[in-house]
Amino acid sequence: MTLKTIFISTGEVSGDLQGALLIEALKRQGTGAGLELEIVALGGEQMTQAGAKLLGNTTSIGSVGILESLPFVLPTLKVQGRAKQYLRQQPPDLVVLIDYMGPNLSIGSFLKRELPQVPVVYYIAPQEWVWSISKRNTRIIVEITDRMLAIFPEEARYFVEKGGSVSWVGHPLVDRMESSPSREEARATLGIAREQTAIALLPASRQQEIKYLMPVVFEAAKQLQSQLLDTKQTGQLSQSKGEGLRESQADSPLFWIPLSLEAYRHPIEKAVQRYGLQAKVVAGQTKEILAAADLAITKSGTVNLELALLDVPQVVFYRVNPLTYWLARTLLKFSIPFMSPPNLVVMRSIVPELLQEQATPENIVQESLELLFNQERRQQTLKDYQEMRQLLGEVGVCDRAAQEIFQLMS
Repeated sequence: MTLKTIFISTGEVSGDLQGALLIEALKRQGTGAGLELEIVALGGEQMTQAGAKLLGNTTSIGSVGILESLPFVLPTLKVQGRAKQYLRQQPPDLVVLIDYMGPNLSIGSFLKRELPQVPVVYYIAPQEWVWSISKRNTRIIVEITDRMLAIFPEEARYFVEKGGSVSWVGHPLVDRMESSPSREEARATLGIAREQTAIALLPASRQQEIKYLMPVVFEAAKQLQSQLLDTKQTGQLSQSKGEGLRESQADSPLFWIPLSLEAYRHPIEKAVQRYGLQAKVVAGQTKEILAAADLAITKSGTVNLELALLDVPQVVFYRVNPLTYWLARTLLKFSIPFMSPPNLVVMRSIVPELLQEQATPENIVQESLELLFNQERRQQTLKDYQEMRQLLGEVGVCDRAAQEIFQLMS
């Protein structure tokens, strides 16, 4: 067998997931083509399990925002230095960059400057097609890549117009969802009865989100729990609905919280206790929790697409440091049409987004009650999800991406 080395660079929990899915496809296709692959990477535990040798773990050093990124500058530079030293000493046959704009633009520029013979693929480019505030970033992305593999149709169109060599392969979550359990299977695994209400809470996959998002979502959960379960407060629910829900819930968890990183367990469990939530924190069963949920209250991110593909209604919210928000809006004139991926796919609002000052516990509770008990609203959400699904491509996304990579490498 012929030995080929591929270097993959990504960051954060979502990048680790996408990297792992790609590695599995590369390994699968490489074996069939008589290739022995060595995958060296910046990423996380999921990529390690898929067969990568990690130079550095980048799942916990990502951020969103100007001020939020400052604590991660030195750790990021340290990891980048290690990666560049490896690339210089042992040039791979090909490099794959996955999202992670700042660090990956640096690595890509380094490669074009010092190792121009190494092909560079950008798989899942930064969302410059949504919120570009600098033509420079788009220009650099196009200049440093030999091939771009786009996951959204709009992303492909944008970078083609900017001069990129682009192939639209579809969204890799379409593949991942093929192995997701059904609602019934997930509930059986978690021990949730058919009639029980289960709400998934997804407050954090980055350190900054523990600070800025978790207090908001847990206060909302506290208020929602009071309205749903307290015999003295049925809130917007009819008496019959309130009584029925309380009887079926008994002492079972109302909220289910999947851990994105084990490091977040302590602050999350501490907050659950502080807010008096009827909640269970679970590691290693994210797919089951999402599939079993009647509703999700979630930060904006890749998980929004997972929920949509599982037909789970969701309330999406996000906050950054107030000064970051002011700088972005006032000085940088930063604006985006949407933040949540389901809305970005169809370029209209199909899931409620509560951003910054709109992301209050009261607003989250109001939207949650609507999606739990307004059947017309729930049905419209499911209909919109089906429209979104048609724009994500057919199953086989990761295999198509792997094929493009092997073609470029040969």
